[in-house]
Amino acid sequence: MSEQKLDLIAIGRACIDLNAVEYNRPMEKTTTFTKYVGGSPANIAIGASKLGLSCGFIGKVPDDQHGRFITNFMKNVGIDTSHMVIDQTGKKAGLAFTEILSPEECSILMYREDVADLYLETTEIDESYIKQAKNLVVSGTGLAQSPSREAVLKAVSLAKKHQVKVIFELDYRPYTWKNSEEVSVYYSIVAEASDVVIGTRDEFDKLENLTNGKNEETVAYLFKHQPELIVIKHGVEGSYAYTRSGETFRGTAYKSNVLKTFGAGDSYAAAFIYALINGKTIQEALQYGSASAAIVVSKHSSSEAMPSVLEIEKLMQEQA
Repeated sequence: MSEQKLDLIAIGRACIDLNAVEYNRPMEKTTTFTKYVGGSPANIAIGASKLGLSCGFIGKVPDDQHGRFITNFMKNVGIDTSHMVIDQTGKKAGLAFTEILSPEECSILMYREDVADLYLETTEIDESYIKQAKNLVVSGTGLAQSPSREAVLKAVSLAKKHQVKVIFELDYRPYTWKNSEEVSVYYSIVAEASDVVIGTRDEFDKLENLTNGKNEETVAYLFKHQPELIVIKHGVEGSYAYTRSGETFRGTAYKSNVLKTFGAGDSYAAAFIYALINGKTIQEALQYGSASAAIVVSKHSSSEAMPSVLEIEKLMQEQA
């Protein structure tokens, strides 16, 4: 086996976020937006790279100005983009326009029809590259359509072949999925094969095709399979981590001057993964994740707002 040179490789969606500059206004009246890189796996890789992890990315972007913007931004924060595939068939980048009506009322208007990232092919997944990572981060949206779905499943299979840990960030978005049964089928396949599964309580309900599921039942089901660690987030109530050996940990949420709600999950995952890789306890990792999320929801962007280790630890100390 070749030496594992990368702390993690993320696979899936890298797109464009257009965040409203005007706060507390409906989108109908908003005229100015600022452009950022977006997409859950891209954001996680960016956040982890900013925290000092060595990161790579597998995805597909268009051969146009948006594609170059995405690739250049990711390169500039230190991500290896050598396996970022350039689409040559005229596909476009996904666009997400955000609306900030109030800190509690934020919505996203998505343009996801025929987007480049969902056309990643199995032939574009390089086994020798997967082998170089200690962890593979998979996001749920990459499973929503073929051929991206099969490409992600191939990456997971190769990771397992080479003892690369699989971290599944559920990242449920209703767009591009046909129905709840389909979500449950593909989420279950990947969750059962993963080492770590992270998501909100609502996202775990999508995985199990339930309404108001219970953490204890989710954990009992998944621990019959591969997972060693399951993290279930409950918003302001905090987050819970469950280990196969029967331990339960609770992470508390940090106070924040909330500007918007999006970006919290990606920043949480990046900092949680960083903490685990750097030998922190599970309890500490939950707090790193919560602190990172609190910082990002107080800022305008998601990707550019990803905090440093110093910023995270400062917030943790201030609210200890």
